[in-house]
Amino acid sequence: MQAVYETTLEYAQSKDQVDTLFPFRERFHFPQHNGKDVYYFCGNSLGLQPKSVEYLMNAELRDWARHGVEGHFRAAYPWFSYHHIFTERLAKITGALNSEVVAMNALTVNLHLLMLSFYRPSGTRYKILMEAGAFPSDQYAVETQVRMHGLDPEDAIIEITPAPGAHLIEDIDIINGIKEAGDSLALVMIGGVNYYTGQFFDLEGITKAAHSVGAYCGFDLAHAVGNVPLQLHNWNVDFACWCSYKYLNSGPGGVAGAFVHERYSNDAGQFRLAGWWGNDEKTRFKMEKGFEPQPGAAGWQMSNAPVFNMVAHNASLDIFDKAGLDALRAKSVDLTGYMEFLLSQVKHLDFQVITPSEPHRRGCQLSMLFGNNGKKIFDFLTENGVVADWREPNVIRIAPVPLYNTYEDCYRLYELLMAMEA
Repeated sequence: MQAVYETTLEYAQSKDQVDTLFPFRERFHFPQHNGKDVYYFCGNSLGLQPKSVEYLMNAELRDWARHGVEGHFRAAYPWFSYHHIFTERLAKITGALNSEVVAMNALTVNLHLLMLSFYRPSGTRYKILMEAGAFPSDQYAVETQVRMHGLDPEDAIIEITPAPGAHLIEDIDIINGIKEAGDSLALVMIGGVNYYTGQFFDLEGITKAAHSVGAYCGFDLAHAVGNVPLQLHNWNVDFACWCSYKYLNSGPGGVAGAFVHERYSNDAGQFRLAGWWGNDEKTRFKMEKGFEPQPGAAGWQMSNAPVFNMVAHNASLDIFDKAGLDALRAKSVDLTGYMEFLLSQVKHLDFQVITPSEPHRRGCQLSMLFGNNGKKIFDFLTENGVVADWREPNVIRIAPVPLYNTYEDCYRLYELLMAMEA
């Protein structure tokens, strides 16, 4: 049943008064505009800083000062095993087994490492299928992986585009493209949530289609993790990677993550590039030749855990644990629905929301496609304390994040749009 909303400040404030997640807003630092908190709708680009980061960072600095190199084993969170503190929480957020996830590296680094393991073109099976208009890093990674194998991207890469006149790529078009490629397809590599439109693809259906033609299937979950419900293990996904600085609020350049399904992650013979930190912890300090991978996704690690880089990740995942994934998703659906309702009342400005309306096909991002004056409107919002995101050529992206955005935030954005001249 569709929610019934109202376009009044009193209504928005009444929703906030009964929102059990409202207090979590106080756990974050907000940038200031004219001495007041901004209306921050840019968590899909960079999440806000948890206030606990400073305390946790100072604790690590104290351990470094107190213990020096012995902090690897004597710190409150020993650096030798630091990445293990994320395992259970990342598994919950991604719908994975504990052994299938690891916090490591940066997003595109992980994408390259995983593609080296899973893009193994041979004979007539050499093509990669992806969505047209993917985030540039994905396009660059796929293109260069193809070239590394001596293949021509124009031939080896299949891009699925929206139908003429449409803005969204339908899941059925991806699935049909997979079936059409058939046994020429080596890999499907899709962005789980499209950065431009905010569309959440049917990852389970896409994975099933890829496997039906004998291809591997992997996902870039940069805009999905911490935003939409994921069940990577049950969906039988082969691999996935993500960043943590968007919805996971882990700071600019924060440590990324990777998922490798247990059928590969527990196979020591599965090809991967080897690094010291990926070696079995029980034999790591023997310093011998002959790589022995750790069980699970941790066997894809390369170098020492970047502890200071990981501190904010620890702080944010603790907040996710306390808030609860089900509660966050329920609020996300309602808050985003409210924002969409308010935008639908703005009749005098030339824009349309191109993000799917169905809750199961989106997270909390809404993409407003403007016919004219989009940049002027974006600048007006910025001058009035709204932090949103402009994407060329003509989209304003807004993300009412359930951890720290409020119904009143959404109303204030609507109020400003209503005050804007056409």
